[in-house]
Amino acid sequence: MIQHEPKGLRKRALGWSRDLPQVDEMPTPRFTLGDIKPSPNHIDDVYLELPRSSIILRGVIALISIPILMFQVGLMAWIYWGLFSEGWVDDWLTNALGFLVPIVSIWAIVPFAKLDLVLPRDEPIRFNRLRRKVYFYQFRYHYVYLFSRKHWGVKPVAYNWDDVTAEVYRVYAPGHGGLIENVKLSVRNPETNEVIDRVEFASNLYKGEAYWAIGRLFMQQGPEALPNFVHPPRDWNDDDGLSHMHCLAPKVHWPEAIDRESRTAPSEGEFQ
Repeated sequence: MIQHEPKGLRKRALGWSRDLPQVDEMPTPRFTLGDIKPSPNHIDDVYLELPRSSIILRGVIALISIPILMFQVGLMAWIYWGLFSEGWVDDWLTNALGFLVPIVSIWAIVPFAKLDLVLPRDEPIRFNRLRRKVYFYQFRYHYVYLFSRKHWGVKPVAYNWDDVTAEVYRVYAPGHGGLIENVKLSVRNPETNEVIDRVEFASNLYKGEAYWAIGRLFMQQGPEALPNFVHPPRDWNDDDGLSHMHCLAPKVHWPEAIDRESRTAPSEGEFQ
């Protein structure tokens, strides 16, 4: 049953169902964590890195949308040729629709095709237990500003571990199994309780619960508390075993400063 949000708490996004256990609660997994696939990318005494992907079936959207775009471009050329060669009709609304509809329809498809092509092959999250911070290899995009470098691209961010909450969302998607449950991580301002960011964490509830339990175990007790994972870690920058569409996707390259910080312990006297 979907829980209702109590008054006074931070604002939830549409489809919120419930929160997973808080960062300071002891993990009590409902299933074995060792067989989770894919397993963590990296584990040591300082940081844990979990894989993440915003797209479940890489390349499907592009393969579907590109033929649609080609058809729309041809249709637009045919409509415009008719308008300019045969002349405009007297009805201004018909003229406006004939001119704008092809452009709008193309603009509605392009963001999905572009996202499928330029999204990194992995969007990892690093949990640094000594700094008590979480680092997101976050890819930002915008459906309106299609060619803006400001609104598109990898923009890694770091947040305090204690300000992170795992949230379960339910979406009804006819034709895709009906009910879809995924997990997002929200980050709040501890002074105002306002959500300052919300990012995708896992595309399904099973993986989201498992990864969240792994992250909490690591941050609370260290790497020795984690199970022996059945599946070996994956180097997502290695093309071996990846699909052709994954191989075409950009590799993961953390900016030097945040890469160093997320992998190391704070130095003596360093301000946190």
